[in-house]
Amino acid sequence: MNNLGTDVVVAGAGPTGLMLAHELTLAGADVVVLERLHERTGLSKALNLQPRTAEILQLRGLLDGAEERSFATVRDGHFAMIPVGYDDWDTRFPFQLGIPQAQVEEYLEERLAAQGTKVIRGAEVIDFVQDKDSVSVRYRTDTGEKVLYAKFLVGCDGSRSVVRKGLGVDFPGVDGEGFGVVADVLFDRIPDGAQKQWRTMRNTGEPTGATTFKGLIPLGEPGLYRFVYGDRASRPADLRAAVSHDDVRRAVLDSYGETATVSEIRWASQFSDAARQAEHYRAGRVLLAGDAAHIHFPAGGQGLNLGVQDAMNLGWKLAATVRGWAGDDLLDTYEAERHPVGAQVLHNVAAQLGLTPRSHASRALRAVFADLAALPEVSKHLSGMVSGLGIRYTTYGTSHPALGSRLTDEDVATEEGPLRPSTLFRDGAFVLLTTTPAHIDAARAHARSPRLTTQLVTSLPWPATEAVLYRPDGYACWTAPTR
Repeated sequence: MNNLGTDVVVAGAGPTGLMLAHELTLAGADVVVLERLHERTGLSKALNLQPRTAEILQLRGLLDGAEERSFATVRDGHFAMIPVGYDDWDTRFPFQLGIPQAQVEEYLEERLAAQGTKVIRGAEVIDFVQDKDSVSVRYRTDTGEKVLYAKFLVGCDGSRSVVRKGLGVDFPGVDGEGFGVVADVLFDRIPDGAQKQWRTMRNTGEPTGATTFKGLIPLGEPGLYRFVYGDRASRPADLRAAVSHDDVRRAVLDSYGETATVSEIRWASQFSDAARQAEHYRAGRVLLAGDAAHIHFPAGGQGLNLGVQDAMNLGWKLAATVRGWAGDDLLDTYEAERHPVGAQVLHNVAAQLGLTPRSHASRALRAVFADLAALPEVSKHLSGMVSGLGIRYTTYGTSHPALGSRLTDEDVATEEGPLRPSTLFRDGAFVLLTTTPAHIDAARAHARSPRLTTQLVTSLPWPATEAVLYRPDGYACWTAPTR
């Protein structure tokens, strides 16, 4: 066996694992990414970046590259297939970005390689052993078994996570009652009424019966659509079984009749409405993120986004621990902050499933809920949940309105002119905005982390405030009142 050394082993090269590796590398940590697959599947899978994920990518200068690969800008989200808007949120990105998961992975892997960190493919994690100082990770390649020693291991290896199972962490939840099928379908004749370009969630999905549903989203290529269908009260014996193309063709015929004809099915897969969340996201030197930590029915387009946001929260904390800038107390806040967020997503997904029109009473409930969702304050609340814009972390001490909130990226005034604050976060450091030079001197003198960017401004958005400190992930963690 070969003995190697690194700071962090990341198991899994999906969006969560790649984003985490990017954050760690940016902060100067040594990272090895192990991926079971020999090459990317190229399957589109998830299709969207929510507004909060767009903000996160913007902080690191990654959004432009994602936008170049996107095929749509979608002006709203949805809750139980009921459209909800983003316009009432203070964000530069009041929309979803339509981009296949395969393109997100390809782009993040390219950026990671540009930083000098590559993904080791065809490397399947078998097991691991941890002690108080390190983790030894045993993995299998085409040339045999190897062991990699690291300070930490993070399981980003999906819903059937080997890392989670190896930890023995409970994964409580429900198996669910139903299923769905997702397929990328090329039409010769497009179904009547289907959008030609994806601009809104309206008319992209709907119930077709008491428990059945269908959906159709254009994917940017002429005639190519994401087709989704299923039954929330019927569960096949084997959810891992391959979906036949004949089954998909029959479902298209049942859903849209003979006016729609299919020339090609690019891929198809089953999913379920199971919902589970790891009891803990950390056990010693091993942590979980993304689908390894939580699974749910893909209602509202939240899954990929939840994982990327996990990675952003964990990345700077784990790097600070590895580099000796912080202790275990900071790393423990990853679970303290992200476990409730994951639980809230599972909760809102369950609520969306509860709006399935199974009976006269539930159909009436859904109709009333749709009326309520059209109210601006309700729409904002619902869209805040599914987009991540509504997340606010608990802080202690003062009750300043900025604390725990995300950077909204409003221009701030400086002597050189207006400045977009997000441009200060490119290297993943803390960011201090202040109207008083004394706070800059004090911050540099007392900062535990050498990763600090300071910016003198002529004013701040809050009255009686002369300084605000943002964490590397863009959430305010300290303020100073005007003296």
